[in-house]
Amino acid sequence: MTHVYIEDIADHVEKEVTLKGWLYNKTDKGKLRFLMIRDGTGMIQAVVFQKNVSPEVFQATDTLTQESSLVVTGKIKQEERAVGGFEMDVSHLEAMQVAETYPITPKEHGTSFLMDNRHLWLRSSRQHSIMRVRSEIIKACRDFLDDRGFILVDTPIITPAACEGTTTLFKIDYFDETAYLTQSGQLYNEAACMSVGKTYCFGPTFRAEKSKTRRHLMEFWMIEPEVAFADLDDIMNLAEEYLCTIVERVLTERREELKALERDFTLLEAVRAPFPRISYHDAFDILEKEGTQTPRGSDFGGTDETIVSAHFDRPVIVHRYPKTIKAFYMQPDSKDPELALCMDILAPEGYGEIIGGSQRIHDYDLLVERIQEHNLPMEAFQWYLDLRKYGSVPHSGFGMGVERVVAWICGIDHVRETIAFPRMLSRMYP
Repeated sequence: MTHVYIEDIADHVEKEVTLKGWLYNKTDKGKLRFLMIRDGTGMIQAVVFQKNVSPEVFQATDTLTQESSLVVTGKIKQEERAVGGFEMDVSHLEAMQVAETYPITPKEHGTSFLMDNRHLWLRSSRQHSIMRVRSEIIKACRDFLDDRGFILVDTPIITPAACEGTTTLFKIDYFDETAYLTQSGQLYNEAACMSVGKTYCFGPTFRAEKSKTRRHLMEFWMIEPEVAFADLDDIMNLAEEYLCTIVERVLTERREELKALERDFTLLEAVRAPFPRISYHDAFDILEKEGTQTPRGSDFGGTDETIVSAHFDRPVIVHRYPKTIKAFYMQPDSKDPELALCMDILAPEGYGEIIGGSQRIHDYDLLVERIQEHNLPMEAFQWYLDLRKYGSVPHSGFGMGVERVVAWICGIDHVRETIAFPRMLSRMYP
């Protein structure tokens, strides 16, 4: 018998097929048993009518528990009242494993309990939808860059130095040397773009920030494009087109999942170019009118980002921050050397920074000066300085944290639900 996936079931109406999956729930109506089956691609109602199956098969339905694994055969019929618009008339059923009493029930569970059982919580319809949206976002990111001639270059996870200082890095013993888990692949990406012109890396990054906010994880995934012969305006344009493409893709391909998450489509449909672009000082004008306690010249806190973004119906690009609060590698603005040619994109609805980028310093002497100002170990950056000695050019790039984008597009309150197994300040299990 042909094994099919539920997402393809519309192609098999009035045909007998086999489904392989798990029992989501069960309803007993005497001579009728309604089994809701999921297989990872969707859900379908399977109807077991006593007269249509053997006594053994009908009796077996009595023993089935939530999350029991099944192989079910039957004819597919169109049924507008059923989930997905189709159902199966079962002719045969085999239980591969009858599950023990499932710990996650329809009742309300606390966050700690659900996180302890994250390996099982992933099976819920909500978490299933989030994982599928996340997968689509990642695919959209890579398709966007691949289609525009960017070359994927894998950068190291173990590094001898930090992009932005070592205070928020996880230190590891690398034989007889000190090394760190990477906080970004950017520096290596800069080397790669001098080879292939347009590059990106995609992988896990780590921040040892003692933060318990809804926006932070200790381990998260970041995708980072880098472009040779590009300035700040080029990279802002790229990031704007990039985000619009991602949102449009999810709205098209994962509409059902967004619907399951009760996401307001109109808020995502407003994400269209051009994005508003304001300077750091323009943003602070907004903050001061709203009564912020953050002093001008400081970096934004989460509340500040929320206040600024609330003035716009789509992502807003904030550019040219004071160089004193930004990383050592950012190019100063020629019109005002106290400002860095950098930008952050703040998502609407209070989701904060989702993209951060800049034009990089391409002058050797200036980069040496900045490394010294930041008290970074010069020997660890000799290879990075070499890039400014052999055909240096203006270049720019940005990084996008996948988890924050997933949270924003799905409308999730906390980033812990945006990745299968989150690593947080007080959680490393399961």
